[in-house]
Amino acid sequence: MTNPGMHIPLMIWAFKVGILEIRILDILDIAIVAYLLFSIYKLLKGSVAFNIFIGLALLYGLYVLVNVLDMKLLSLFLTNIGNLGVILLIIIFQPEIRRFLLYLGNTTLKSRADFFRRIFPKQEKLFTADLRAFTKEIAEGILALQKDQEGALIILEGQSEMSEIEESGEVIDAQISGHLITSIFRKESPLHDGAVLIKHSRIAFARCILPVSAQEDLPDWAGLRHRAGLGVSEIHDVLAIIVSEETGNLAVAEKGELTEDLDLEQVSSRILKYL
Repeated sequence: MTNPGMHIPLMIWAFKVGILEIRILDILDIAIVAYLLFSIYKLLKGSVAFNIFIGLALLYGLYVLVNVLDMKLLSLFLTNIGNLGVILLIIIFQPEIRRFLLYLGNTTLKSRADFFRRIFPKQEKLFTADLRAFTKEIAEGILALQKDQEGALIILEGQSEMSEIEESGEVIDAQISGHLITSIFRKESPLHDGAVLIKHSRIAFARCILPVSAQEDLPDWAGLRHRAGLGVSEIHDVLAIIVSEETGNLAVAEKGELTEDLDLEQVSSRILKYL
């Protein structure tokens, strides 16, 4: 005899909309695919790779249509292209695949860190007690660089693993200081090229080499520093602060988004909000 209770889980996990039976797993499936597609869009938007991705999506749509219409010769042709295309995709999209995997990993690490901060709020309060002094030192360094029209690229590291960038720079490991930031980015300093990396509230590395953004829709005023700051923010959990050498204008890059024409107070607010 069949136990009536055996069908209860199916009723819990499924419901009907008209003639369609939708499971909770179906909703979860759609949500995960939508999240992955949105993540891919964020990583590829504005780059040549995005145009290639759109072309491949259209090609796949044509392949589905050809199969529905049972056009055997064209279907065979597209299938053979697809078999070769997998290898070509890995080659073409190698940087983007790496960025995508880093993005997923960094997002997971940041979520885990936020979880522990909610559990241990006292540790968070102890940390924020020194944030204003920390931000003030950075602001003083930026102000001095602006006055002397010296360019700068300062990276505040979050929850990302940035070993490849750290290895490209010179170890400093010094207490945060506006005077030190100014000294590093003076033209006569051997460390002024590249970026300063701030880690655990200390100036950890200088002269770091950063990945450059491949976005094509950047404004004309965006130079190499802006592209480097934007590029590192696309693949790592960082806040990049850029001081333009030509104009002294301030810009901030975070999560692949570049915000320009900020004043010193706005930059300080972004630092406090980020940390």
